[in-house]
Amino acid sequence: MAPRRPRAEAGPAAVAADAAAGRAQPTQRSLFDEVSDAAMPASTPSAAGPAADRPRFSHPDAVHEVALSGVRVAFALRRARRRSIGFVVAPQGLAVSAPRWVPLTEIEAALRARADWILRKLAEQEARARRLIQARVDWRDGATLPFLGQTLRIVIDPASPGAVLHAHASPSCPSAEPRLHVSLPQAAEPAQLRDLVQSWLQRQARRIFEERCAHFAPRLGVRVRRLALSSATTRWGSASADGSIRLNWRLVHFGMPVIDYVVAHELAHLREMNHSPAFWDVVRSVVPDVEGVRERLREQVLPDLG
Repeated sequence: MAPRRPRAEAGPAAVAADAAAGRAQPTQRSLFDEVSDAAMPASTPSAAGPAADRPRFSHPDAVHEVALSGVRVAFALRRARRRSIGFVVAPQGLAVSAPRWVPLTEIEAALRARADWILRKLAEQEARARRLIQARVDWRDGATLPFLGQTLRIVIDPASPGAVLHAHASPSCPSAEPRLHVSLPQAAEPAQLRDLVQSWLQRQARRIFEERCAHFAPRLGVRVRRLALSSATTRWGSASADGSIRLNWRLVHFGMPVIDYVVAHELAHLREMNHSPAFWDVVRSVVPDVEGVRERLREQVLPDLG
C-alpha cells in the first residue's frame, strides 16, 4: 500500500487531533506560553560568506534551507516515527519533524503552504529576543524593573528596615514612580541586591495570588486546596484535579488584568480539566476580555534578572 500523504501541522493541531480522537482527559492542565527567561535570536549569522549570502532566519542546528515568499530560512530537520509533517517556530528558529519516508521536496512544499505564518512567527521571535536583551536588569542603586505593570525603581538604603515599598509621591520625591528601598550597604554586590529583591517579589506574588484566588474561587464555584509558587520557564500556571494550583511568581511583573486572567484560567480548570468551549465560557464569566488579555500576555517580555 502506498504511504499516506503527510498532513502538515503546527503544534496546536496535534492537540486538536488528540481531542478529536477521544483520548482521556489529563488530570493536570497548564497554561503554556513562551515564558523563557532567555531566548536566542531567530537569526543566527554565520561567520562565513557575506551577509547577503546568509539566510534571513537560521536555526542553530539547521541542515536545510528553503525560500519562503522570497525569504531564505534555514531550518532544523528531525526524522521521526510519525505520520505527518510538524513544525515549530521557537526562539532558536524553525524546527521541522517529518516521517522518514517523506522526501525533502514534500517537506518544503508543506512549509511554503504556511509561509506567511512561519515568517510572521520568526519575525516575532526575533523582535522578542531584542526586547529580552533590552530587559536585562543592571543590579545597582537606581536599577529598574517592572512590578504590577509599573516601573519599580530600586533604592539602596542602609537605613531601611528590610525591603520597603514606597508607592506614593512625597515632598522629597514628587514623582509617583514606586520605589523599593532595600536595606543593604552602598557597596553591596549585585547578587546580594538581586537575591533580596527577588525574595521580596516572590512574597508579593504569593500575597497577590492568594487574594485573587480568594476573589475568583467563590465566583467560579471552586475550592483551592493548595497554592504553590512556580519558577517554570514554560508555564504561567497549572492546575490539578485535586484542587492544587501552581502560579508562576514572575507574573508579578505584569499588570493585574494579566494576573487575573492566569488565576481565573487555572481556577477554571478545577471545573473543566480541558480547553473546550465550556472551559473558555467559565473563564469568560469572570474575565470577559479573554482574547485581548491573552494577546497582551503573549506580548509580555520578562525582565532578565540575571
